[in-house]
Amino acid sequence: MNIQLKRIYDPASEEDGYRVLVDGMWPRGVAKRNAALDEWCRELAPSKSLRQWFGHDRARWDEFHRAYRAELREGDGETLARLREHARRDGLTLLFAARDVEYNNARVLKDHLEDDA
Repeated sequence: MNIQLKRIYDPASEEDGYRVLVDGMWPRGVAKRNAALDEWCRELAPSKSLRQWFGHDRARWDEFHRAYRAELREGDGETLARLREHARRDGLTLLFAARDVEYNNARVLKDHLEDDA
């Protein structure tokens, strides 16, 4: 399984495979026509209340990670299965807008996809 993470603001490359935006809101400053997306899976983003509570506060990371994984387990299994298949077949790049490249929802989603494969 080949899953990588990338900020939406970084240029697309041939190594990206299937490119999926996993944020609930469209990122500022990115024109949809220039995003080089294959899909926008906003339904896989953390709930608004969880996202706001986390606020990219690293002290809350462990609790955010657990809570978001619980949301993913209750969410859209078909979409997750489809993304796993892209990761196996073509490679998958999960795109996000957060400045913090280590502590963000895409990292949790990557863990979830790999652990439940």
